[in-house]
Amino acid sequence: MTTPTPIRGYTASKDQLLARLRRIEGQVRGVEKMVDEDRYCIDVLTQISAVQAALEKVALGLLDGHARHCMHEGAAEGRADEMATEMMAAVGRLMKRG
Repeated sequence: MTTPTPIRGYTASKDQLLARLRRIEGQVRGVEKMVDEDRYCIDVLTQISAVQAALEKVALGLLDGHARHCMHEGAAEGRADEMATEMMAAVGRLMKRG
């Protein structure tokens, strides 16, 4: 007997999420090519900034799905405080930069 795939906050938009991640992967390969071709530093940094912004957009979408789905389920199970603590820890990790 197989275990059913769990429903996550991003399940409904999983195809879009995967497509966005593939585009980001392409952007990262582009940055690698720029370095390999000895492109101007500022141009490389600009592309890195674009990759970071794209990843942050994915992260915000995941957080939104988590808040709307996972936390809702957790609250129904009496785990609201635990879920809020877990989400805030994840937000804290995302906000740590440089």
